[in-house]
Formats: sequence, C-alpha cells, structure tokens
Amino acid sequence: MRQRDILWFWFPLFFSWLLMAGEGPIISAVINRLPNEVIMLAALGLVLSLSVTIESPIINLLATSTALSKDRHAYLLIRRFTIHWLILLTIVHGAFAYTGLFDALVVGGMGVPQEVAERVRLGMQIMILWSAAIGWRRFCQGILIRFNRTRTIAWGTVVRLAASGGAAIGLALWSDWPGIVVGATALMAGVTAEAAYATIAVRPVVAREFSAGRSPAGGQPLTYHELFWFHLPLAATSLLILLVQPMVAFSLARLPNPTPSLAAWPLVFQVMLVARAAPFALPEAVIALTKGPDTLAPIRRFTLTLAAAVTGLTALFVFTPLVDAYLIRVQDAAPAPAEMAGQGLYFFVLLPGLTALVSWLRGVLINTRATKVVNLGMAFNLAATALVLFAGMQAQFPGLVTAALALDSALIVELVILWWGAQGSLRRISERPLDIALARA
Repeated sequence: MRQRDILWFWFPLFFSWLLMAGEGPIISAVINRLPNEVIMLAALGLVLSLSVTIESPIINLLATSTALSKDRHAYLLIRRFTIHWLILLTIVHGAFAYTGLFDALVVGGMGVPQEVAERVRLGMQIMILWSAAIGWRRFCQGILIRFNRTRTIAWGTVVRLAASGGAAIGLALWSDWPGIVVGATALMAGVTAEAAYATIAVRPVVAREFSAGRSPAGGQPLTYHELFWFHLPLAATSLLILLVQPMVAFSLARLPNPTPSLAAWPLVFQVMLVARAAPFALPEAVIALTKGPDTLAPIRRFTLTLAAAVTGLTALFVFTPLVDAYLIRVQDAAPAPAEMAGQGLYFFVLLPGLTALVSWLRGVLINTRATKVVNLGMAFNLAATALVLFAGMQAQFPGLVTAALALDSALIVELVILWWGAQGSLRRISERPLDIALARA
C-alpha cells in the first residue's frame, strides 16, 4: 500500500473534520461582535460541551457503521439500532433542558455563575434535536466510508458549514437575538443540513450494496446482541471522552478568574479542534484500510508522519504572532479571554501529535473488534484527567494551564494502555490470511 493511496482515502475525511472545526471559530467570531460577548461565548461553550456529552453514545456510530455494514441484513439492523439510540438521547436532552435537572447539574453541581447558566438553559432548549441529527449523519457516513465514498462526506461538511455560518451571519445582521440564540440556532442549522445531505448521498450506495437481491456477506449474520456489545464499549468511550469537557468547565469555574477563563476555553478548544482535525480523521481510515499484514507498516508510517506534521504546525501557530492575529483580529476576542487563550495554548502544543498516535491504535483495535480495550484506555484517560484537574484546583493553578496539563497527561496514559492492549490485535492482523483480508476489502 502506497502512502499516496492512504493520503487520498484519508484526505476527504480530514477535510471534513477541518471544515467542521472551522464552524466554531466562525460562530464565535460572530458572537464576539454582539453585545455581552464574554457571557454569551462562555454560555455557548457550555451548551456545546453539554450537548456533545449527551450525544456521546452515538458519536462512534461512525466506526460501528464503517466496521459492520457488510450486507443488507446488517444495514437494516444497524439502522434500527441507530433509531433506538436517537429517540433515547432526544428524551434525555429534553429532560435536561426543560426540567430541574439543569439547575441541579449546571448551577448546583458545576457551579456555573447564574448569569451564564440562564443563557446555557436557553441554548440547550434550542439544540434539543442535536443528538438525533448527529447520530443519523454518522450512521450514513459510516456506510459511505466503508464503500470508499469519503469525498461525499467532505461535501456534506461544506453544506454544514454554509448552513451554520450563513445562519450565524444572517441572524447577527438581520435580527436582534442575543448571542446564545444566534450561536445555538446556527449550530442546529448546520447539523440538520448535513444530516439531510448525508441521507440523500447514501441512497445510491444503499440501493447498490444492500439491495434485496444481493447475496449476504459470508459468516454468521449480525445479531442485535452482537451489535450492542460491539458498540457499547465505543459508546462508553465516547461518553468518557466527552465527559472531559464538562470536567474542564467544572474546574475552570472553580479556579481563578472563572468567567474570563470560561470565555477563553472555547477559543482554545476551537484552535485545538482545528489542530486535531487530521488525527481525528485517522480511526475510520485505519478501520477501512487495515486488511492484512502488508497494510500495517504503511499505515503506521503515515501515522508517524502525520503526528510530526501536526505537532510542528501547531507549534508554528502558537509560538509566533499568528496566534495573536487570530485571537484579536479574526476572533475580535475581549482582551482578558484573548490573553488567557494565547498563553494557555503554549501548553497544548503536544496534544495534536499525541492524538494522532492514539487515533491509530483505536482504529487498529476497532478493526479487530477489540472495542473493550478502547474503552479501557479512555477510562484511564478520564481518571488521569480528573486527578490532574483536582490537583490544579487544590493548588489554584491558572485555569487553562491546569486544563492543558490534564489533557496532555491523560493522552500519554491512554497511549500506553492502548499500545499494551493492541499487541494482540497487531499480531492477529499480521497473521490474517489473504482470503480474509480480501473479503474485508
């Protein structure tokens, strides 16, 4: 397998992640030009963190759909499984946004200032269908990835960015809605448009690959029980990953300068989302392309090259005037959050490279259905994050420095666990017979 083959398969997925990462900066740049920008930006950051935490069980539907959508029977089963999750998570989101759970968790549990919390509640109510749109989109995208339609996914993200960015700019110009309403409405417009596009784009693939007259794939038919236990560790992993965001917000609310820190955190998170767009695109590429022993070394080489590249580019951005130009001129951030974000980013430079290595190992493990190891690695990640955040709160370190040290340390711990757990998977791939490798192609 040539490096260019991996590159052209992976690149549309990366482009999709990159465009998706650009959504946050566009919306925050709009909010920074509206009244009460610090409070509104802090509120939107919390809305997004809470919403993606609720949706976490279906984030890895992308990996599940990519790995298991092998024939019509599996497709119908995974579709039914997806719908069940979407109904459940919409109910959970609604209960959180419209009942006393919100006050108990956000105001009482997280200690978010009241002026910010009221805006968070409104944003959560607007984004009630967030999980449904995200889950359905990822189910459809997994099928597209499995059948080498990754470019279609990139076009879907263009649709999303146009819808969310257009909604944010349009509402800012032609309405007097507050920033949190503009931001939450724009985010919902984006994911809804992308879900609709994915539904249309996947139809020809479904009609061709999963037609009633097509022969079923070899092996035993997939069962709901097997699907559930394959996906459950991935769902738990996603939940653990996304619990990190509320944990960081909880810590920032209890460290020095809570409101400016909460406003700076979305700026830092957005920069890191862009920096990690390339690594985030790796797992599905690894799942789809790892077919036998001859594919292991090329994909590992691609991963190491990618890790070095994203680390170097992140350092170039953070340690040069580019970071100030972005925060002050592009984002038009208030002075206090901009200064905090700029200084805090120094400590996040290693995060993208570490993410690339972790993403490769996750892909290898999912390829061999060793999803419990993926979950174990994330459990250690979360434990390390909590430990460092707790130490930072006890010592009252600066908020973003504490967050960076926690996330960097946690990824290193997870990398060690995944490397240990992946030895069996790497051995099985190396011993995989040619006919099985070809059947997975």
